[in-house]
Order: sequence, then structure tokens, then C-alpha cells
Amino acid sequence: MTETMTEKKIGTYEAMFLISQAQAAEFGATLEHINGLFERAGAEVVAMQKWDERRLAYEIDKQKRGVYILAYFRAETSTLAGFERDCNLSESILRVLVTKADHLTEEEIAANDGREELAVETKLRAEKAAERAEAGAAASVSLGAPKAPEPEATTEAQSDSQPEAQAEGQPEPQADGDAAPEAEKPSD
Repeated sequence: MTETMTEKKIGTYEAMFLISQAQAAEFGATLEHINGLFERAGAEVVAMQKWDERRLAYEIDKQKRGVYILAYFRAETSTLAGFERDCNLSESILRVLVTKADHLTEEEIAANDGREELAVETKLRAEKAAERAEAGAAASVSLGAPKAPEPEATTEAQSDSQPEAQAEGQPEPQADGDAAPEAEKPSD
């Protein structure tokens, strides 16, 4: 009986992580955090990929968009509760859903392994962040009064399109629709 008590039940699971756009900007750090959660639970990551980036059905923590990361892992069944608790307490992860992956074969799970693509995306996002930081540093900040806009030159086409009455110096009609005062009529 003690032999069955010491046996460890290891299962294959899938976890869907939802991270915010702000965390996606620091994609490498977020992936390291998720891998740290797996290590803490004693889990072996079999496959991981970015599943999708989309608009959320409703706001979560004032976030309208999110990035989904799908991971397949093997772990002891007794460590799942602690793993889910750690994920729910994490400030980097908006939501997590862990389910059993018995419906998939090892080949199907291996086909979903996109860790190489994650590494490439992490590198690209880091490069874009560095470019944005350089562009922000290169933008000059000027103090003082703003420059007055230069007057626009009137083109020939604009001057030709003005009515003749305005060109002769006569008053133009008022903006509210009233006509210009008429000349006095002689009385009979």
C-alpha cells in the first residue's frame, strides 16, 4: 500500500495564457516568467507557441486586446493546483486555463511546438522597442513660445474664383444669410 502512495501520477496538460498588450511589449520577460512558473511547479514544457493576438470580448483590467500563448506540459497532478494559483497571482498574466490534453497524441503536441518562432518574435519585439526608444530620444524638445504659422499665399486660381462684387470692393453678404442692404428706392 505504501508503494501506491509514493507513485507519482504524471499527466499531460495544456495551458492557455492570456497576457496584456503591455506585457507583450516585453515579450521575452513574459515568456521567461511563464517558464519560471513551469519550473516552480516541476513541469516539463513539451510545446509552446503564440496562439493569437486579438481583441477581447470584454475588458480585463482595462485591457481591450490580448496575446494568447498556448503551452503543452507534463506535470504531477498534485502540483496543478499550486501552478494555477501562481498563475492567477501573477501580475503578468491576465487569465490562464489549464486542461488535460489526453485527446492529443505526442505527434500532434510536437506539431504545435513554436518555441523557435517565439524566440524570433521576442527578438523582433525587442528590436522594435529599441528603435522606439531611440526615436523618442532623438526627438528634440523645444522650450518657449510656439512658432506662428506663416501666412498662406493666395494662388491665381483662388483669386479668379472670387465673385466680381468682392473684387470691386463692394461689401460681401453677411454669413447669417441676410443680404447686403439694398439701395434706397425713390418714393412715388
